[in-house]
Amino acid sequence: MEKKELTCIDCFVTNCNKEDKEFPDFCLTTNMDEDVLNEAMELYKEDENRRSMIAAGEVEHDHYCQYTRVEEIMAYARKMGMKKLGIATCVGLISESRKLASILRYNGFEVYGVACKVGTQKKVDVGIPERCNEIGENMCNPILQAKLLNEAGTELNIVMGLCVGHDSLFYKYSDALVTTGVTKDRVTGHNPVAAIYGADFYFKKRFFPPKDEEEK
Repeated sequence: MEKKELTCIDCFVTNCNKEDKEFPDFCLTTNMDEDVLNEAMELYKEDENRRSMIAAGEVEHDHYCQYTRVEEIMAYARKMGMKKLGIATCVGLISESRKLASILRYNGFEVYGVACKVGTQKKVDVGIPERCNEIGENMCNPILQAKLLNEAGTELNIVMGLCVGHDSLFYKYSDALVTTGVTKDRVTGHNPVAAIYGADFYFKKRFFPPKDEEEK
């Protein structure tokens, strides 16, 4: 059996948080390349990165366990001096995104929204198998969503329920910083952590199906 490389995911100590215990032998904090650490810390000196970290830290502290995600996004945008916000939405969450836009506009922000089916292109034209047309022929277009928001000059983009992979491409091509409003999960009412909480009972057979002896 191949030896597993131990990382933060395998740690039950999290001494990096409060420094009230001992770091495990495999800890990334005590075993990392110092050049990588220094490179990361230097990047926080760049203007946008520095302002973002300060704004995020202040929002977390000042409204800890008080603000909803929507309120935190608005507070962060204000601290960053952002006035024009973009919404990259799934068409399946257009109602939720419309409500979000109304909240943002009421609170003084300009909003520009782009839905995933914008451009009305066919899935097969980008190589998606024709069998996928069973749930709709028109493709989601996250790259176009990003480009249209770039063109509109949005300062912060909010992802509202883009599919896995589509969201990845949107993040890749967005010129503005991106935050997530809603993460799509059709099974759990867009609450993916519910499945993680239920991994040892409700979802156990789906996440941990029995393996053949040869695979063990």
